[in-house]
Amino acid sequence: MAVDKNMKILIVDDYKTMLRIIRNLLRQLGFVDIEEATDGSAALQMLRTGGPYGLIISDWNMEPMTGLQLLREVRADPKLKGTPFIMVTAESKSENVIAAKEAGVSNYIVKPFNAETLKAKMVSVLGDF
Repeated sequence: MAVDKNMKILIVDDYKTMLRIIRNLLRQLGFVDIEEATDGSAALQMLRTGGPYGLIISDWNMEPMTGLQLLREVRADPKLKGTPFIMVTAESKSENVIAAKEAGVSNYIVKPFNAETLKAKMVSVLGDF
């Protein structure tokens, strides 16, 4: 099944420049319905009230709610638990990867990354587009 390029994608990062970079990469890949949140708690509110979202791309290191906490909340919510979730982080520490996998992350991207890397991770999660 082809990926719907009109699906709603939520990107979460407390760093506005990173939000802009990810938004631009998604646009290069043909996605147009992109919403942003600057922390996990704002993202969770959007997910619960503004969905459905076809994909969440979230940074790991944020305050007050981290990407890992957001992932755990999403996976614990019956309405959201099936939403594909890609974690973005500047750290490639194996314990972080393991913690994210245990929490149910769909895939993992280490910064910096380009459109090809993002597409490859999205294809592994959503299917080809």
